[in-house]
Amino acid sequence: MELTSTDTTGPEPAGTALVVNRVHFPVTALGPGRRLGVWVQGCSIGCAGCLAHDTWAAGAGPRLTPEAFREMWRRALERGAEGLTVSGGEPGDQPEALTALLRVARQEAAGRPADLLVYSGHPLAELERRAPEVTGGLADAVIGEPYRADEPTTLIWRGSANQTLTPLTVLGRERYGPWLDHRPGRAPMQLVASDHDAWLIGVPRAGELAALERSLRTAGFRQGQVSWRPARPDAPSAGPYAYPPTIPSGSGETSGDKESDR
Repeated sequence: MELTSTDTTGPEPAGTALVVNRVHFPVTALGPGRRLGVWVQGCSIGCAGCLAHDTWAAGAGPRLTPEAFREMWRRALERGAEGLTVSGGEPGDQPEALTALLRVARQEAAGRPADLLVYSGHPLAELERRAPEVTGGLADAVIGEPYRADEPTTLIWRGSANQTLTPLTVLGRERYGPWLDHRPGRAPMQLVASDHDAWLIGVPRAGELAALERSLRTAGFRQGQVSWRPARPDAPSAGPYAYPPTIPSGSGETSGDKESDR
């Protein structure tokens, strides 16, 4: 699924267009089933150890209008999407646009068992203050709290032990209740590759990315800039296994995530 400049423009008021880093379908490592993933651009939290520094700068990505998202979500549902995951970046930094997007998602999913999951580095109470409709029934579940590198966890879909998975609706309790205390033998991860880049979707466990880098070097792969370390001034913008790759404003079907809360 591709996000283009045509998709992201429209007559909606500026506050309702979500500034995004990327959109991808299908996502299988951030929630149950096959999902549409939307990563927002901009994060005011900046957790130490975040794996997605490229999503921190506010306003640096393409704009996804509610109507453009409606078409993407409709196509994803037609292709068997079982849910939507909104991550980042920090979705709570764009409360009006996040609310508008979830309203559309809820409208289009009416009558279907497709759940809406939102990641946030904010505690649930703070997200509720910023976006009361999101926690008041638009989202079926929220994974919240900032990432803490000194509190590793093996809980599914979470990067640190302080992070909470909170079902908020009947569907949310049905879909996420069985996973609240689930600790899989391996963290669910999804590898996506293009001719120029490779990237991961999911929440790697402590030490897994360092092990991946060592394995790839041993196999002869050249490493470019990776998103879990701040870019050096002289570093290339992306490499054969940069995570996630840089995409031009207005395009892209790639996706990535950060260990902190996604």
